[in-house]
Amino acid sequence: MQDEPRPDELVKAVADFLRNDIMPQISGHAAFKLRVAINALDLVTRQLTLTGDSDDAELHGLTMLLGVHGSLEGLNQDLADCIAQGDVDLTTPGVKEHLWQTTLAKLAVDQPNYAAYKREMERKS
Repeated sequence: MQDEPRPDELVKAVADFLRNDIMPQISGHAAFKLRVAINALDLVTRQLTLTGDSDDAELHGLTMLLGVHGSLEGLNQDLADCIAQGDVDLTTPGVKEHLWQTTLAKLAVDQPNYAAYKREMERKS
C-alpha cells in the first residue's frame, strides 16, 4: 500500500489546478486543447475510482448468467457468442438486467453527464 495521496487524488488535483488556475488565463485553440486534457484527466479519475467495483459487479453478473467462472473478458466473449448463436437473448432471465446495469456502470465512468444517464440515476434515487 502506498502512502497518501492516492493516484486518483493526484490526477484530480492536477485537473482542478488546470481548470481553476490555468483555464481562466488562456483562450482560443489553446483553451480548447486544455479542456480536452482536463476531460481526459477527469475520465482517468473516474476510471481509478469506479472501475474496480463495476468490473467486480459485471464479473459476478456474468458468472451468475453463464454458470461458469472465468475472466471478465472471457465471460463477456462467452456471452456475446451465446447471443450470436441465438442461445441467449433479452428474454433469457437476468440478461436484460445484467446488460442494463453494466451499461449504467460504464456510463458512470465514460459519460456521467449524459442526459439519459442522469435521468435514469434521478429516477432510481
